[in-house]
Amino acid sequence: MHAPTTAELNQAFAIEQSHTQLRIENDIGEFPIIHLRNAHAEARICLYGAQILRYKPHNTAHDVLFLSDKAIYQSGKAIRGGAPLCWPWFGADPENQGRPAHGFARTSLWQLSTTESLNDGATRVVLRLNDSPDTLALWPYHFQLELEIIAGKTLKLSLSTHNLSDQPMTISQAIHTYFAVADIAQTEVYGLEQLHYMDKSKAGQNALRTQDGSIKVKQEVDRIYLNSPSAIQIHDQAWQRCIRIHSSGSQSTVVWSPWIEITANMIDLNNDDYQRFICVETANVTDDTAIIAPNASHRLTTEYTAELLS
Repeated sequence: MHAPTTAELNQAFAIEQSHTQLRIENDIGEFPIIHLRNAHAEARICLYGAQILRYKPHNTAHDVLFLSDKAIYQSGKAIRGGAPLCWPWFGADPENQGRPAHGFARTSLWQLSTTESLNDGATRVVLRLNDSPDTLALWPYHFQLELEIIAGKTLKLSLSTHNLSDQPMTISQAIHTYFAVADIAQTEVYGLEQLHYMDKSKAGQNALRTQDGSIKVKQEVDRIYLNSPSAIQIHDQAWQRCIRIHSSGSQSTVVWSPWIEITANMIDLNNDDYQRFICVETANVTDDTAIIAPNASHRLTTEYTAELLS
């Protein structure tokens, strides 16, 4: 089956209404991009990786998501920024077979399944990824993966894994969201106080530590928080903005900031980009992996709300 052209996608899925416009374009790299504007917000979604690249509510001055100016839009490469999907494993290949880090969902071309305007003015977009000979060569399970995006006053992402195999499957996963901030030195993350975390940074060497107060980034941060709550906040003092994260289907949270040295060695980031984002990832990792029975499903959901700091 051939990949549909943008003309075919627009014929099937474009929305042209008084308060909602949705069109699919090939204006960034080689992949179809959904351009969305409704009564509440603007958004861009790439069919490659089912990756939301932009979300900006009309009542905020800045995008909620960070997208690198040097992001690479090529098959086999992950797009740096937005909200990449790590699936069906998070991090390095858990079986040391040389498979790609963070799985294959973020470097696969997804199918656009649904677009619709909702009664509250938000827009719903559903993308799907099914098993194929390519995925079965990497991971021997039949599945359907579905990402539901609802962009309105908030941004809600729901990642559903349906096990179509005749045996249980175990997955680890993360919605690896890059949040835009004005200045990492004036940014704090609240909600993870007193929790244990695995320090995955070069200096941390996988040590188990306890979070003392809010998270303030002054060096490389690469942490997996265990038994994390459903509500987390990012306070961006320079932009006087609070981003609220509310999740379900997850009891682990990853917080990542590459800092100076790692950023300088990444070809798809500017040397000072570490100052302009922080990743706070809704996840199922370590002891929080999901075991999905045959014909069963697991749903991971996260919702982002941007508001002024009180």
